[in-house]
Amino acid sequence: MIQRRYTNDRMSQSVTHKGVVYLSGQVGNPGTSVAEQTRECLARIEKLLLEVGSSSEQMLQAVIWLDDMKDFAEMNEVWDNWVPKGHAPARATGSAHLASPDLKVEIIVTAACSE
Repeated sequence: MIQRRYTNDRMSQSVTHKGVVYLSGQVGNPGTSVAEQTRECLARIEKLLLEVGSSSEQMLQAVIWLDDMKDFAEMNEVWDNWVPKGHAPARATGSAHLASPDLKVEIIVTAACSE
């Protein structure tokens, strides 16, 4: 069974199917630093994972988009402190123009879940 949460005409914030949760790209508050936007993204990811019986320890994959790769180290400092030791997911990071010029980072996560 497929379960969708926080769905509108365009997208769902999370979709679960056969023990896997797929999250939409999460962003922080526009106009703040890369570190702050990363912390906000990760807090939103944690909330969505917990709602479906998952956690950061169950992440399978993360895709991170940065508006500018010069922010890679700043984002990684927050990421590295957040990911539980021994539970790092498969990960890719790339550069892309995001939906708003004030957004600096967007994170997409896939994780195992209990629903």
